[in-house]
Amino acid sequence: MTQRSHSLRPAGRRLAQQLGALMLATGLSFAVQADTVYPAKMSADDLTGAMLERPETEVTDAPGGQIRDITSLKSSNGRFASGMYSAPASRFDISEPYGVDEFMYFLEGGVTLTSLDGTVTHIGAGEAVTIPKEWRGIWETEGYRKIWVIYSEDGSGL
Repeated sequence: MTQRSHSLRPAGRRLAQQLGALMLATGLSFAVQADTVYPAKMSADDLTGAMLERPETEVTDAPGGQIRDITSLKSSNGRFASGMYSAPASRFDISEPYGVDEFMYFLEGGVTLTSLDGTVTHIGAGEAVTIPKEWRGIWETEGYRKIWVIYSEDGSGL
């Protein structure tokens, strides 16, 4: 039985050494990362609502119109996400804790949030709010479009 050597012949070794030296000198590398990670940009056009017209947008029919939701980024650990959302006029009684920590920046329209103690907070276009996961109350709107950023300790609600 003949055993084969997997080492390079002298000429092949020299070529590999020269190629390695060239790669180091020019900053080239053959190391390829399995998944390249990119920033999640929202362009000026996206912010006008164009982002919500992408094919991957989730569209749900609701009384008074459509709800549109698109995720622009979901973290690798599944606990953080961001995106854009639009909704028609609605009113919700949030009797269970909100469930996620959510930052919202309103691009259009707004919401009125009434906390359990009766405190009213109005957020309009150009304003932002962060709702803690424990919040309960009434959510009322005549319609809006927002950028959202959510943190969820267990990844639910994303």
